[in-house]
Amino acid sequence: MIANKYYLILVASVAVASISQIFLKKSALKTYPSFLREYLNVEVIFGYGLMVLSTLLTVLAFSGLEYKNGPVVESLGYIFVMILGRIFLKEGITKKKLLGNALILLGIVVYYS
Repeated sequence: MIANKYYLILVASVAVASISQIFLKKSALKTYPSFLREYLNVEVIFGYGLMVLSTLLTVLAFSGLEYKNGPVVESLGYIFVMILGRIFLKEGITKKKLLGNALILLGIVVYYS
């Protein structure tokens, strides 16, 4: 039962990192009047703040999990980013993306079976 809590923390960490990537990409798609404004704006600062939070959550999660489980759960980030990119950035979901993400999910299922 205790391990389940740590798995949830690790999944939350992956979700936070995925949200961070969306903020950073939204910022990268804009044009800024100066080099300084390109890196010191709300989206970039918030995105990197979420990355720090994700790192802290990952450290907390690994305090109760075996390290071998980390890469498997972290691979969910690809799926989260695809979904969030579709919702917030209006990015297309191609057949290749769906196939790739299906293979990731299949790998997770095989690993934990």
